[in-house]
This record gives sequence, C-alpha cells and structure tokens, in this order.
Amino acid sequence: MTDMNEASLEQPETPARRLFPHPLLSFVLVVVWILLQNSFSFAHLLLALFLGWGIPCLTASFWPTRPHIRSYRKALAYTLLVCGDIVVANLTVAKLILFRSPGSLHTCWVRVPLDLTTPEAITLFAGTITMTPGTVSADLSADGRSLLVHCLDAPDPEGTVAMMKTRYEARVKEIFE
Repeated sequence: MTDMNEASLEQPETPARRLFPHPLLSFVLVVVWILLQNSFSFAHLLLALFLGWGIPCLTASFWPTRPHIRSYRKALAYTLLVCGDIVVANLTVAKLILFRSPGSLHTCWVRVPLDLTTPEAITLFAGTITMTPGTVSADLSADGRSLLVHCLDAPDPEGTVAMMKTRYEARVKEIFE
C-alpha cells in the first residue's frame, strides 16, 4: 500500500459541497427516516429532507477528510453479509440462552490484532463485532493495533479470532485500504 498524505484525500470545496457536504449520508438519512415512519406523508418527507440536509451540515466540521471507499460493490456485499450474520447470530444466542446452562458457556475475552490502519475501517470492524449478537468490542488498545472483544460462547478463542479476521477484517480492508 502506498502512503498518501491526507491532503490528497480531501475533496475540493465547491458551493454544492458546502450545501450538501455528505450527499450519501443525506440520502441514507432520508431513506432511514422514511422507513422508520409507520406511514408515508408529505410532512414526513419534508422532515426527512430537512434532517438529511441539516445533520450533515451541522456535523461537517467533525469530518475533516472523507473516508476513501475503494469499492462500493464490496461495501454493499459486506453490508448484506453482516445483516445475514446478525440474523443467524440472534438465533444462535437465543438458542444458547434458552437451552444451555450458564455454566456450560465458554465466555472469554479475546484480543484481536488489527491489520487495519484507518480509523473508519477500525470503527466499522469494531461496530460489526458489536452488532453481531454474542460478541462485544470493549476496547481499542492505546496504539490502535488490537481490539479487546468479549465473546458469549467461544470454546476455541483462537478460532474465534481467526474467524473475525477472515470473515470481517479482511473484507473491511478491501473496502477501505
């Protein structure tokens, strides 16, 4: 991977960019707001458009550089993979809670060494672990090179770490780095 300075990743400031600093975020906010409503109305659409415009404008100063996504196709595939894994993990955790005694669970803390280097990639990886029931990202090491993760049931901690790295971290790396 070649080193790129942060200035080369910044987008040029244009009037359209000032008005809509994060168009993809605006779109996602509008869609999510509409989906969260039980019914569609013009008022909900206006409020969604206002939120989709206002939130990115208010938070633009917190995003000095935009994350560089190398492949939107891989990002979509990753999203679908994680959504499927969340459903499966929910069923697995429900089965563990309902049908296994607490003493038979192999709860443990594992340290996941990181190959990721960008904050956005690390955040997505840690968030994925947390969103998947049965695991929680608890801490990022001070040097940013490992995550501390709690696992509800991991009879093979090394295998669990290997699975997280191959199933999620490698894909996140393909998206961002």
